[in-house]
Amino acid sequence: MTDPIRTVYWDNDAVVFIDQRLLPGEETYVISRDYRQVAAAIKDLSIRGAPAIGVAAALGIALGVRHSQTASLTALQADFEIVCTTFSQTRPTARNLFWAIEGMQQHFREASAALRLRHDTDGQEALNSLKKSLITEAVRICGEDIAINRQIGAYGEALIADGDNILTHCNAGALATAGYGTALGVIRAAWEAGKGIHVYADETRPVLQGARLTAWELLREGIPVTLITDNMAGFLMKQGKVQKIVVGADRIAANGDTANKIGTYSVAVLARAHKIPFYIAAPLATFDGAMKTGRDIPIEERDPEEVTCYQGIILAPGGVNIYNPAFDVTPHRYITAFVTEQGLIYPPFGKTVASVLKTMKTS
Repeated sequence: MTDPIRTVYWDNDAVVFIDQRLLPGEETYVISRDYRQVAAAIKDLSIRGAPAIGVAAALGIALGVRHSQTASLTALQADFEIVCTTFSQTRPTARNLFWAIEGMQQHFREASAALRLRHDTDGQEALNSLKKSLITEAVRICGEDIAINRQIGAYGEALIADGDNILTHCNAGALATAGYGTALGVIRAAWEAGKGIHVYADETRPVLQGARLTAWELLREGIPVTLITDNMAGFLMKQGKVQKIVVGADRIAANGDTANKIGTYSVAVLARAHKIPFYIAAPLATFDGAMKTGRDIPIEERDPEEVTCYQGIILAPGGVNIYNPAFDVTPHRYITAFVTEQGLIYPPFGKTVASVLKTMKTS
């Protein structure tokens, strides 16, 4: 058995993460003691995948507070908010990023109250206790993410039959989380259960997360995988070579509309045309009740050079217009079910997702 992939974690007062830009050629880990480096890593895709972004933000916030040199709660809180703002400006689509920031902000408030800290009269020992508390919370979020992914896998594994060929798009594996994965967590759990499965991985242009990352993860664990170009998926479905489709998510609206890596919508439409179940595996942190429908979800547009160049190789003529949205939105009517850490969510999503969101608010 291979060692588990640790995408991002806390170690010796530093945030450690694998630089995903270098995969599959190099497996390089970066040791960061500056929260701004962690934020930059999220922005440049060294750290990517909605759950991993959320975990990295929590750890990065703890890192920023850990190295604050302020001497009062007022000043520490000001530093804390600057750090939180820095992370909030990295990537707009992933709900897990903002969920993590909001969670750390709530913990700051609650820990300050529990420690009975006052604004300008606290000693350094009291402020250090608050800093340690934030580190503990961030590390808890990291560990909880892995446990949640395993629970998603346990629920999703029941949907996979022995002998299934499963199509996935982009990377929703260990690399997109703190470890184990969401969509690939379902696939891993099926493989661990002894099911004879086979995975088709879309390459996922323009940054090739499927080719570089998903294929790397599955080969590493000995799970049979075949890499295809994005425009081959429909042909495979027509040939009867795909029985299930499992993808991840970056943000899920209240009605079930789902933002995920660009190209997911096309796969969903093809799945409906070929009567193939289309599942989305995601933690509850990805659901966003403030987004009523997919039209409300902010869609990140990235550097045109991701389309025109790859690793220094020019792929398009200079001066051509480029449109590079990083995500698209799959309408809820194309989704068979959501796989979460609390079980499966089936249509009608207007009612079932609303029920889940209500539970999240009261918990």
